[in-house]
Amino acid sequence: MKHAYLILAHNEFGLLQQLLDTLDDPRNDIYVHIDKKVKALPVLRTHKAGLAILSHRIDIHWASLSMVDAEYALFEAASAQGPYQYYHLLSGVDLPLKSQDYIHDFFDRHDGKEFIGFTLTGMTPELVRRTQRWHIFPRQFSQTRNHYSAPRAACLRLQELLGIKRNRHVAFMKGSQWVSITERMARYFLSQRRWVRKTFTHTFAPDECVMQTLAVMSPYRVNLYNTRDDATGCMRAIGWRGDRLIDWSAADYATLAASEALFARKFNSKDGQFIERILKLSK
Repeated sequence: MKHAYLILAHNEFGLLQQLLDTLDDPRNDIYVHIDKKVKALPVLRTHKAGLAILSHRIDIHWASLSMVDAEYALFEAASAQGPYQYYHLLSGVDLPLKSQDYIHDFFDRHDGKEFIGFTLTGMTPELVRRTQRWHIFPRQFSQTRNHYSAPRAACLRLQELLGIKRNRHVAFMKGSQWVSITERMARYFLSQRRWVRKTFTHTFAPDECVMQTLAVMSPYRVNLYNTRDDATGCMRAIGWRGDRLIDWSAADYATLAASEALFARKFNSKDGQFIERILKLSK
């Protein structure tokens, strides 16, 4: 059975084409969502894999529910052409670290497992703030260190003082947005869209909580590959440095070459020689 690759992209379209080249295999279909803010769409191609560029595009704003809406658009488009053995959610600046033969063999050997990473599996103060408070003006979230403008910070503080909590009966989880899931889990994810919108509207960075929360609510929680380590859980090497996500660079090549991860994020096109070395890992 084929695999579906679902890609969220908004820039670095040369790198995106290089990603497509690594996935260009007759065992794959590829679905690409390009942020609606992009006016000049790139020309993308494959020769062996199916390729669909979504015509319905979401205007994505960082840390808002719009990111989850774009995920749903991808899963809906792919599911309509399925079924697939696995659905892999990637960003347009990710690259595989293994060949397609290796990746397909890995998922054949672990068929039925759900590859969803977890960083938090309990209601910490961070998850309470993210999911049980009302976050106003979500389209204006900032990627600066504190994320909050003065009005949003004041609104959160007021809710804390008054003891205002929403979603009290939901056991929220948190982890990487980037997952590889089965047909069954994908259909469960799609079936819960109304609940997701009701529950996660006006939360902070729901893309890091939706799939994890749904997974533990679902009948498929027993199939989770690893809930103790985020990277192993989703089989991705992600360049976190503390709470900052950095781009992989040439200094990280040995780490990536030795990694057991199937995919890595994130890269940029500044060092073409480094990218070529990474691309050779997936040959």
